[in-house]
Amino acid sequence: MKDPVILVAEDSKYMRTVIGMTIKGMGYNSLFFAADGFETIEKAILLKPDIITLDITIPKINGLDVIPEILEVSPSSIIIMVTAMHNQDIIKQAIKSGASDFIHKPFQKETLENVIRSHVQKISV
Repeated sequence: MKDPVILVAEDSKYMRTVIGMTIKGMGYNSLFFAADGFETIEKAILLKPDIITLDITIPKINGLDVIPEILEVSPSSIIIMVTAMHNQDIIKQAIKSGASDFIHKPFQKETLENVIRSHVQKISV
């Protein structure tokens, strides 16, 4: 299978670096970054990413509002919410909008690796 295209949508430069280094450490190199909702949509249009890690609290357009926009332009993208928000209503709303998975911050590196790996296996079948 080709290297999956992964987009990390996160406003915190530190978290973009942590997530990016973890994904690169897994051997995936088709890695791209977005710092806000508009940039996330633009990159989804251009890249049609296989996997998107998406923070809820990104500027310009929040992660919850970005989900349907992403899926409109890239319907096969798998969206993994990576957020510090633990509110069950927000989680339900994200899943209802089309998110496939959730990782709560702060997270263990292994948690991110396992979730990414499980979704990469699904797209390579």
